[in-house]
Amino acid sequence: METRRITVLTAGLGVPSSSRLLAEQLAASAKRQLAEAGFAATLDVVELRDLAVDIANNFVTGYAGPRLAEVIAGVGSSDGIIAVSPVFSASYSGLFKSFIDVLDPKSLEGKAVLLGATAGTDRHQMVLDFAMRPLFTYLRTRIAASAVFAGPQDWGNDDDGGSPLSARIDRAAGEFVGLLAGSQPQQRPAALASLPFEQLLAGISGSR
Repeated sequence: METRRITVLTAGLGVPSSSRLLAEQLAASAKRQLAEAGFAATLDVVELRDLAVDIANNFVTGYAGPRLAEVIAGVGSSDGIIAVSPVFSASYSGLFKSFIDVLDPKSLEGKAVLLGATAGTDRHQMVLDFAMRPLFTYLRTRIAASAVFAGPQDWGNDDDGGSPLSARIDRAAGEFVGLLAGSQPQQRPAALASLPFEQLLAGISGSR
């Protein structure tokens, strides 16, 4: 059975976090639908608030601490990304964008992405199409056609998986699974090692 590795990024700041809750439900639906399609799934859930200090230090020093480096490597080796951010001032959170900024932009090329957002009012739901989708389009990812926004009215109304939110989650996760189940882009080759000038010169001389 083939396995798909999914990194779940959630940028919620509170405990408990509605962004974390939405991310978990998206991940659970994707895992279930992958199993139905004959795939195994491994999930790595990343709370970006736990990395806030490491992310800030990375901007200042250019060095990623061990945990941040591990997460960055995990994103790079994933087949798909589930990304959920709370909305502040009509856009994704600064913490969410800061994490994206410490990644190698090319590390996300071709990856399947499922987007989600949470906010205290439905007035913010367009953030998915006017902020998050353009960001991941710029990074050359393959984005599921449907994204999921959850507002205050969406929580506490789940009738055994039959709520409008559950239906939206299953639809978006199904599109995400469709991207994951198809042929996957080839991994980028590892960067060539930088050789000392003397070794390069010796190689040129020896080839004559």
